[in-house]
Amino acid sequence: STGADVAVIEVQLLFEVGVHEDTDAVVVVSAPEEQQRERVLSRPRMTEERLEQILARQMPDADKRAKADFVIDTGRGVEAAREQVKAILQQVRSPQFRPRRQA
Repeated sequence: STGADVAVIEVQLLFEVGVHEDTDAVVVVSAPEEQQRERVLSRPRMTEERLEQILARQMPDADKRAKADFVIDTGRGVEAAREQVKAILQQVRSPQFRPRRQA
């Protein structure tokens, strides 16, 4: 035990493989589709074809957002995302927070 009160795990296919069932809360990080495509296509060796293959394996973004307990919208910039993270941490650390797996 590290004594940490919050642990964060990153799972690319969280809902698709069922890992969300073992978490207290799910946070989806997202941006408008156009921004997502631009960001991914700017990566080295990324092509439209590879992007389409990746998207074919994933649940649509709108579905992930609907299933999430919290959504961080990175389309509004880094500082706005940072503020959203702070607000989420405040909520999950609150005594009123009810983990999803105990619901």
